[in-house]
Amino acid sequence: MDRNTVNWRGYIPAITTPFTREGSLDIDALHVQVAWLVDEGIQGAILAGTSGEWFSLSAKERAELFAAGAEHQSGAFPVLGACNAFTPQEAIAHARAAEAAGLAGILLTPPPYIVPNGKEIVAFYRAVSDATDIPMTVYNWPRGCVVDMDVELLTELAQIENVVAIKNSTGDFASFLAGMYALEGEVRYFGLPTNALGADLAILGHGDGLMGTGGILGRDQADFWNAVDAGDRERAVQLGKKDRVYMDAWFRPDYGVQFGNQQAIIKTALRLRGIPAGFVRAPLLELTPDEVARVEATLHELGIDTHPLADD
Repeated sequence: MDRNTVNWRGYIPAITTPFTREGSLDIDALHVQVAWLVDEGIQGAILAGTSGEWFSLSAKERAELFAAGAEHQSGAFPVLGACNAFTPQEAIAHARAAEAAGLAGILLTPPPYIVPNGKEIVAFYRAVSDATDIPMTVYNWPRGCVVDMDVELLTELAQIENVVAIKNSTGDFASFLAGMYALEGEVRYFGLPTNALGADLAILGHGDGLMGTGGILGRDQADFWNAVDAGDRERAVQLGKKDRVYMDAWFRPDYGVQFGNQQAIIKTALRLRGIPAGFVRAPLLELTPDEVARVEATLHELGIDTHPLADD
């Protein structure tokens, strides 16, 4: 497999996993959320990522989520399943569930918390690749994994049979660019910023898009990449500025949050838009009324109408 095995491009957000207020997995709400993304022209979705609270899902729930998401998959809307886990055996089980569901691919970080070395990371990815036959995205997520994979390590990972893409969320932009230039002919490369620099790089043919968070802006986030593909830099830059409004209001430059937690912020924003995104699971907590008001104020600044929060 290589970058040409898949057609992934554009904005492919890691979406939230809806839970009821009592904590049950809410598949009906997931269908509503994914159908909304498809209607908005979003170029794909990732299930059970960090935004999808993979850490609180059982293996059975993750497989159920994958099966439900696969119902929305099409050529224009690939659905990936995140298989993050602490051991290769767990990751293989999740990858096989994604494969059985018919998902387009998987997303996989190094095991979090453990801080494995380079040889251990390569062995981890190779074990999952050897046990499955599904396209794989390597996810470099230093904030969550305490490992920032450099260009040399990413290059070694890109040689593994099933690896077709890299999502690089490093805070080191020089390293991001070095990886992009080194690997863009071999794998799809995600993480371009939705600003003037990102638009310029994409229009010149570099990078494949952004695997971002939540998709709360809907069509505007998809149209950044549509404008890039049309060579309309001015429109892309204007759309990209909307991303910065909420990113600057809610998050820090290192992808940490300014209040609450990322999952509750995204779910609250979606629910304020009238999409039944559900509630977070412990240990995460819902936003306070003041924090909800901050999210609502940002949506209003973006010109987005909001609805009273329903007890869905």
